[in-house]
Amino acid sequence: MNIENDARACRAATRQIAALTSEGKNALLQSMADALRADAAKILEANATDIRNAQARGIGAAMLDRLRLDDARIEGIADAVRHVAGLPDPVGQVTRRETRPNGLVVERVRMPLGVIAMIYEARPNVTADAAALCLKAGNGVILRGGSEAIESNRAIAAALQRALEAAGLPRAAVTLVEDLGRETMLALIRLDGIVDLVIPRGGEGLIRFVAEHARVPVIKHYKGVCHLYVDAAADPVLARRLLIDGKTTRPSVCNALETLLVHADIAERFLPDAAAALIECGVELRGDQRTRALVPQAKAASEADYAEEFLDLILAIRVVDDVDAALEHIRRHGSDHTEVVATEDDAVARRFVQGLRSAVVMVNASSRFSDGGELGLGAEIGISTTPLHAYGPMGLKEITTTKWVVVGDGQIRS
Repeated sequence: MNIENDARACRAATRQIAALTSEGKNALLQSMADALRADAAKILEANATDIRNAQARGIGAAMLDRLRLDDARIEGIADAVRHVAGLPDPVGQVTRRETRPNGLVVERVRMPLGVIAMIYEARPNVTADAAALCLKAGNGVILRGGSEAIESNRAIAAALQRALEAAGLPRAAVTLVEDLGRETMLALIRLDGIVDLVIPRGGEGLIRFVAEHARVPVIKHYKGVCHLYVDAAADPVLARRLLIDGKTTRPSVCNALETLLVHADIAERFLPDAAAALIECGVELRGDQRTRALVPQAKAASEADYAEEFLDLILAIRVVDDVDAALEHIRRHGSDHTEVVATEDDAVARRFVQGLRSAVVMVNASSRFSDGGELGLGAEIGISTTPLHAYGPMGLKEITTTKWVVVGDGQIRS
């Protein structure tokens, strides 16, 4: 494939998508959800091929979990598309309006960004989620998934493109990159003037490559080294619930906990029981010296463990002297994704929230709520760990921009 020609075709198609009414975009997404359900058997067959190939390549359990589809997950993908159809359309929203002293009426109005390139690994649901969000916001989308999910992505994209054609719209509005060579990806992220934004989702190596080589603006979805700090004033039962949910419900996702920090004053009461519950769930524990004195089953943690996104049933633990020590640890090892404090002390909670620049900070709530759907955005296109433009879970508004609209009645400046 010629990626520049395909990108230009997507850009041309985007003009038709941007011209759709809200009702037209919603009808298109409903048709896409129907097409996904109608093609469920084809998608599952394609996914089974991807799973077999991934297993033959020795891909780990966490990646396989992200890759695997079943009837329930396909239903969930279709429901997510329907949910996006039901969200308010950001395009055309007036975010600011004022009348200047000279009578000029000045507005800022939301508009589509243009062409968004999504570069992602392993999770075929991203193919449908990204397409739905981009189209609803009036954008075209170029989808470059990983080789491990190519058959699944082809099947999902085919269903989406069939719905586009049925609506009299060009297939190129949802363009799937099938040439997965690095040179093609490199060419894609250098198409300044054709592609308006690149959003990479995947391993740290992929994101660094895109950020270092792109000539197009990049919103980085870096790794999720998420922490839970259990304060001296924490409710141990509540803290344990947050810990088990955050680490074990789905360890392969970016909002799963990777490090537990425990105040020294509560460590003796909290850690042994919490560790036993984690071990019962199959979690491997790695701790500092003070942790291992209370939890002999824990392995010695290296300094690198505290900066690691395990994406697996592995947890790093450190006992800290106070909230300031916890904050310092997070600043040194965190990834600006999601941090959680368990405490009944309002002053500690405020200090924790104010002391961190992370995109999402939770007080007495599971890290697993760091998700666009859970925070009311609908399906998310990613979680930005770069403060510029968008920070944290990104929904529809975050993939639009604004323009100034100025209405006068003959005013001149001179």
